[in-house]
Amino acid sequence: MVRVTSTDRRTALRTGAGLLAAGALTAGCAPNGAVAHTASSPRPSTDPPTASAAPAPRGYPGQPAQLTHGPRTHPRVALTFHGQGDPAIARSLLTEAEKHGARITVLAVGTWLDDHPDLARRILDGGHDLGNHTQRHLAVNTMSEADARTEITACADRLTHLTGSIGTWFRPSRAPLASPLVVRLARGAGYPHVLSYDVDSLDYTRPGADAVTRKVLDEIRGGSVVSLHFGYPDTVAALPVVLEELAHRGLAAVTTTELFS
Repeated sequence: MVRVTSTDRRTALRTGAGLLAAGALTAGCAPNGAVAHTASSPRPSTDPPTASAAPAPRGYPGQPAQLTHGPRTHPRVALTFHGQGDPAIARSLLTEAEKHGARITVLAVGTWLDDHPDLARRILDGGHDLGNHTQRHLAVNTMSEADARTEITACADRLTHLTGSIGTWFRPSRAPLASPLVVRLARGAGYPHVLSYDVDSLDYTRPGADAVTRKVLDEIRGGSVVSLHFGYPDTVAALPVVLEELAHRGLAAVTTTELFS
């Protein structure tokens, strides 16, 4: 657990106050995504960072810049959730995971954290990983260098303001893999690796809980990193069945940090 000093709090508060206003926020992570809506300007929290902070990112020597899966020889998998959408659904997913003894990874959108700052603490206090999914969830690979850097660092600043850390992982928005430029910018922001995935649940297409369950269970294996989303009721309904079957197969759902450790 990272202890946040008074100096860290002052630095985080100064950093958080400088966030840019949010633009269009979209629902899914497919390149063509779901229908977008305009998000309101960030509302910085006045609360100081909590002592339950996300650990600083660390590199994994010998691993590529973009990680799609962990070791295949270990009976562990990582369920990763793109953090945005209805906060009630997010809380339900966190509670369901914890009921089954599972830990997940949440890649949060900065504007979502602006609207629901308490969820950063809820995620960390549950023993889960919390990371960066850009500030506004736009197509970061298509942006100019300056704009892409802002998308990454603005979300990192928001995480620092709320938790005392930039979070454990970075995942690009609107694409499964980051462009070489975005990989470089993420590394410059403090993220040694970009986190991708090898199993896409496609839950953002709203196919129904049974379809989400089948897609995940048909493709998952030891070391897999699964892409899921907060904000979709189908995912809430699918998660208990997925976790029960993983347990039956002897696969533990762990944080991404644990998967690569």
